[in-house]
Amino acid sequence: MMNWPPRIDAVINSLRIGILAFDETGQTEFLNNAASKILGLSSTLAKTRPIAEYLGPQHPLVPIIRDSLEHGSDVSIRDLAIADRIHSRVQRVNVTAAPIYDGDQLRGIVVTLDDRTIGSELEELMNQRTRSELFAQLAAGVAHEIRNPLGGIRGAAQLLSGKLEDPDLQRYPDLIRAETDRIRRLLDDLAELTHGGDLRPASANIYEILDAVLELQSRSSEWGSIEINREFDPSLPELECDRDRLTQIFINLIRNAVQAMEFKGTLTVRTRIESSFHMTPEAATPTQMIRIDIEDTGPGIPEEDMPYIFTPFFTRRQQGTGLGLAIAQHWTVRHGGQLIARRLNEGGMQMRVLLPLRRTK
Repeated sequence: MMNWPPRIDAVINSLRIGILAFDETGQTEFLNNAASKILGLSSTLAKTRPIAEYLGPQHPLVPIIRDSLEHGSDVSIRDLAIADRIHSRVQRVNVTAAPIYDGDQLRGIVVTLDDRTIGSELEELMNQRTRSELFAQLAAGVAHEIRNPLGGIRGAAQLLSGKLEDPDLQRYPDLIRAETDRIRRLLDDLAELTHGGDLRPASANIYEILDAVLELQSRSSEWGSIEINREFDPSLPELECDRDRLTQIFINLIRNAVQAMEFKGTLTVRTRIESSFHMTPEAATPTQMIRIDIEDTGPGIPEEDMPYIFTPFFTRRQQGTGLGLAIAQHWTVRHGGQLIARRLNEGGMQMRVLLPLRRTK
């Protein structure tokens, strides 16, 4: 075990970079307060034990420490994903393992953990906002270019219908009108992405919004025998938000979940106050968030599709427009929040909405 003067111990424990020390056999000799926080464990639990014993053999730090000890050399990994055991969130950490030598004799290694979660989180938030703004510009241009000639096409079909006497030919102008109406509805959805700063924040109860959306969706023809599992945190306060836009977010997410399950399964809606704080583009310091998870028991989204699911018009559904998730992300970002998609290990998908906890006055 490492023994040093109390002042040195205080200095090391005041560092924001996590530090762990292991002897030549891999036993943990020391970890400072920052390392305890990043790994979600106490120093008492870890000391004199190998890391695989208290974090599990599958933990991403285990092979890094093993390689550094076996080869007696430096090992560096950037942006390593480490699960926070306390808060159940993924942290992004830069890891360096360096050997400790006494002459030619390897005496152990020291590992540093530089938590880059806040920077990565802010970068992702800014990327979401940038994508949202670019999509809005694209939507405005597309809607303008299509809407005007679309009206002319529908009008011409109406005139053609009035001049056709053969009933067998009437189905053609009817088909034209039906398709132009479908495209117009698509443009109406696309127009949602052209609105950015017109939020109308007011006091709203998140439970009332979720219950209203669940009641509406449960009456749809797609619902079938799907069961609802509500896991609501009763301590959530009322929020300052745009109720209509928040309703649109949850309609889109719940509708997607219902369609994925194809008439049977379990829809879980969970609310929590995040115990950890998150960065937002509007705030200079981390902000407390509320979390709304929407989980389904469907087949899940293929791994190769995950990078594209928030891209407008991307869809694998034959009747889908590919705008539901793009619109949900757009309005989440406009609220200063974040929309995160995650494949569940047991199958299905989780859509997590994070919103800044702005309490009503």
